[in-house]
Amino acid sequence: MDDPNTASKPETLVACPECDLVLRVSAPDKGQWVRCPRCRHPLVRPPEDRHLTPALAVAALVMLAVALSFPYIEFQRSGIGESMTVLDAATKLAAFHHPELGLLVFGTIVVLPALYLLAVLWIEFSLGRHPRLPGTRTLIRALHYCKPWMMADVFAIAALVSLVKIIGMAEVFLKPGFWTFAGFALFLLMVVQRVNPLVLWTRLEGPPQAPPALRPGLSARLQHYQGCEQCSQLQPIEHQHCDRCSARLHSRYPDSIQRTLAYLLAATIACFPAHLYPIMVTTSLGNTQPATIISGVLQFIAHGDWPIALVIFTASVVVPFGKILALGWLCLASRREKPLDMPAQMALYRFTEWIGRWSMIDVFVVAIVVALVRLGNLMSIDPGPGGMAFAAVVILTMLAAHSFDPRLIWDQQQRRTDDYDTLERRA
Repeated sequence: MDDPNTASKPETLVACPECDLVLRVSAPDKGQWVRCPRCRHPLVRPPEDRHLTPALAVAALVMLAVALSFPYIEFQRSGIGESMTVLDAATKLAAFHHPELGLLVFGTIVVLPALYLLAVLWIEFSLGRHPRLPGTRTLIRALHYCKPWMMADVFAIAALVSLVKIIGMAEVFLKPGFWTFAGFALFLLMVVQRVNPLVLWTRLEGPPQAPPALRPGLSARLQHYQGCEQCSQLQPIEHQHCDRCSARLHSRYPDSIQRTLAYLLAATIACFPAHLYPIMVTTSLGNTQPATIISGVLQFIAHGDWPIALVIFTASVVVPFGKILALGWLCLASRREKPLDMPAQMALYRFTEWIGRWSMIDVFVVAIVVALVRLGNLMSIDPGPGGMAFAAVVILTMLAAHSFDPRLIWDQQQRRTDDYDTLERRA
């Protein structure tokens, strides 16, 4: 932002959504990130080729359509075979009295990603014509909320874990749906990385207009202003809706600490049935063997699959409990009077927010093996009650991460700085 080569570029003032610092930002070069100098939050990065985004979105949708039309994995044992499609991962859960879990799987790996890609195509087409298409502003706002809940990439990794789990039972064949879904997950990830709400709002409405009274380098709230998280428009703190994009405004998330702690408490309670009840039940030649998350990890270790055991243990045990502890600490940090290592606090917050969705690996593994291993009396795997409880843990910890407002920690640091400056002036 201080590069002399950008001095002639038009500048505007925005408030960092993670630390509330008012920044003077100029349009970056293509492919270059603009980051907050205080908390290092990435603010904006224009894509190098704007036309590549809709092309990737179309390719991803084509890949998804092919993946849904062909078998995903085939499983054979003792001359008896069974194949599954991506849709079977959801429908078989619903057939075994777990419709909520089936709906969760279907929504996170198919419905939300498809709607996101269609919204991107609608927005890109709308931004290239006049007048704009109806619903463009609503769709741009919706992209922000869909992003954390799309888990096609997590499902693709879960499929690899499932292969290791069942490859010792019988022969496994990867079908066309497997490869095309992997391509869909990759293209979806590329589209998500290229979509930036600030860039979209600038293309739609022009750059945000900063009030003349604002001073960069200070908190927006201290100057009685607030920044819109959607379009970055700064406006008086009394406004409840953004004048530019009509999004709901919050100077700070209402009851952020209380809501975060409530989600964490509910997640902690759900951890007990999630780990005590079986997540799946395997029946082989009339012998029924329930498996909890921990027993599944021990089974991988017994077969020498240490890397997979480590992945499952990390995603299913370390990450959920770690998130609960980390978010609990951040809630406490927002009330501490002693100085904090702010880069470490922000790194902890961002890592906690990012990694939470990967705990869904175990839920997707259950969905895949339940849909695939259906060999009658020879062998079958059914979902256990622990699966829904564990999914609840993942969802609750994700909601807790999104309800926590990191600006509260910076407010505490700002108060200490203001108190110190006041004492210095008095001295």
